[in-house]
Amino acid sequence: MKNFLYNLVKVYIKNGLHSYHKKIEVFGLERVPTDKPVLFLPNHQSALMDVLLIAVDCNRKPYFLTRADVFGKPLLNKVFKFFQMIPVYRIRDGRSSLSKNEDVFDSCSEILGRGQALVMFPEANHNLKRRVRTLSKGFTRIVFRTLQQNPGIDLQIVPVGLNYSDATSFPDSVSVHYGKPISAGSLYDEAAIQESEKRTKIAVSNALKKLTTHIDSEEDYDRIISYLESKNLSFLMPATINENIASFERENHEIGIGSESKKRFNFFKFLISLINLPIWLVWKFLVKPKVWEAEFTGTFRYATAQVGFTVYFSLLFAVTTILVNYKMALVLVIGIFLLNKILVKWA
Repeated sequence: MKNFLYNLVKVYIKNGLHSYHKKIEVFGLERVPTDKPVLFLPNHQSALMDVLLIAVDCNRKPYFLTRADVFGKPLLNKVFKFFQMIPVYRIRDGRSSLSKNEDVFDSCSEILGRGQALVMFPEANHNLKRRVRTLSKGFTRIVFRTLQQNPGIDLQIVPVGLNYSDATSFPDSVSVHYGKPISAGSLYDEAAIQESEKRTKIAVSNALKKLTTHIDSEEDYDRIISYLESKNLSFLMPATINENIASFERENHEIGIGSESKKRFNFFKFLISLINLPIWLVWKFLVKPKVWEAEFTGTFRYATAQVGFTVYFSLLFAVTTILVNYKMALVLVIGIFLLNKILVKWA
């Protein structure tokens, strides 16, 4: 029953994600092992959106390491537990709380030891800038502990590149690139832990830099972004983007930072707002003002749409059934749903 409910929710969320996004493309899914323990290591740009995009399409039923500050309320804790989310503690949660991570890492080692899958963000924070940040050593501790406590285990590390056209816009497009699995055992030497940690971090970092856009230069970041945008390149294709970044650096292109482009009227987006006015008003005046970081914009907008449309369609169906009949209610709800999908794809 639990698996049935989990899969039902998964289908519900997947449909919501594909309705919310203009386009979702997944590459390399065939690389993900289905019969071995897997540690997914994605880059982290768009808060909970990153988690959901992996959860619905990774061919596994993974556990997720999640920042501990979102836990605390009993009802939420039950929801998080149902979706196999495990709290991990950071320095901002209090130095004393860091000791709890020892039990967390033991739990992760046990999960992987059972041949299951785990998702962890090795950058340990999220940021909208298009670069792979310095990786923390937390994931290497889980890898090495798993290898130590489960001799002979064939633990596979799968780097994942998440690429958004514009993570704060709607509708956005995204591509998810699953990299070639890395054998954790091949990077580990029990007699040289520090060297093993360095080797593992370099291997994962280099893989991520191929699976997502990586602009290493802080000084030239804005100029490179302007250069890429001037060529109308798709950020969904990291290999092409990174080739052009290398070209920019080699040829030292002189391109100024363009002025902020003015927002042009978009008829399709206007129609979406008009047709779904109650949900748009909730987002615009109740939810959006409470978004405290730009990285959470996509997450909260998507959540507003997912919950909002569920309530909106349910009420619309009920009221139309009472006033007319259930057939008309069904036609109306399905019609608006399909119209929204068409407008999102064209917007």
